[in-house]
Amino acid sequence: MASEFQRNKLQAMFDAFDADGNGYLEEGDFVALADRWARLPRVEPGSELAGRVEDVLLGWWGQLTAATGTAREGRIDLNGILSVVDRLPAMSEQVTATADTIFDAVDENGDGRISRAEHQRLVDTWHGQGVSTADVFDRLDRDGDGYLGRAEFAVLWTQFWVSDDPREPGNLLCGPLPGTAG
Repeated sequence: MASEFQRNKLQAMFDAFDADGNGYLEEGDFVALADRWARLPRVEPGSELAGRVEDVLLGWWGQLTAATGTAREGRIDLNGILSVVDRLPAMSEQVTATADTIFDAVDENGDGRISRAEHQRLVDTWHGQGVSTADVFDRLDRDGDGYLGRAEFAVLWTQFWVSDDPREPGNLLCGPLPGTAG
């Protein structure tokens, strides 16, 4: 069962994904999310990466409805999302594929690293608006080289979606946690 920490952490993401603000996630919300990601410079229409981004994001809609048994209703509430969080450790292949696709979409110059500016675009794209990230990147960049490599990113991505430990830096991957200054 998802903890209160996980609930608070994922509430902001749920709200950002809920494009129409009706308190539920629906397929249209995932289409809107995929459309936001399609506007990133490296996600060119018709490209292999654009197809992957759409497949991954819309694939999660299918995963969520199947896992929560809500395909018929066509909508999922926050509790439904949180019930899937408990299953993510057993879905490492899907989580890693998502991390790789998001990494490739955000790595604007294709150098195999995510810079501070690219990380800011990731946060802004997830939230659908500009989000102040303060010192978040410095806390994510554990080796202090000014970049997040693919392996670093995959660990942080998994921590964001799965971690129940507020001390793990990946909890900040998508921006400051609600109620914190960053």
